[in-house]
Amino acid sequence: MINLTKRLKKNLKIFFTLMGNVKEQPNLRKRACFKRDREHGHIQLWNDYFRENPTFPPNLFRRRFRMNKPLFMCIVDQLSNEIRLFQQRRDATGRLGFSALQKCTAAIRMLAYGCAADEYLQIGESTSMKCTKHSVEAIICLEMST
Repeated sequence: MINLTKRLKKNLKIFFTLMGNVKEQPNLRKRACFKRDREHGHIQLWNDYFRENPTFPPNLFRRRFRMNKPLFMCIVDQLSNEIRLFQQRRDATGRLGFSALQKCTAAIRMLAYGCAADEYLQIGESTSMKCTKHSVEAIICLEMST
């Protein structure tokens, strides 16, 4: 056992020497990466609820989002103007990230229904939870400042 520990330490030392000064970097874990069709999720959300003649009528919007559309759009505009997380950006590969509409919808749905993962929006659980946390903090801060 002691011999194995010595060999392991020696191999790790050689590895870190070859890799450069890796010890300074945080311990990074690989995360599972799922190919999500973000663009399709945004288009479907837009067509179903926000275009000029949406698929679903306003009463269904109110029932599913627990608020009327003008209030929801006010929240989306405010969050996308104030909070960087809600601004659509490009990722490392150059693809557009989730839209402010998708992120706000995920946050509102999580607050309303308590579920995080959403195949309809093509948004994962961790992103949904992060959006919810940031939206709640932002709304509290924005309300306190007015």
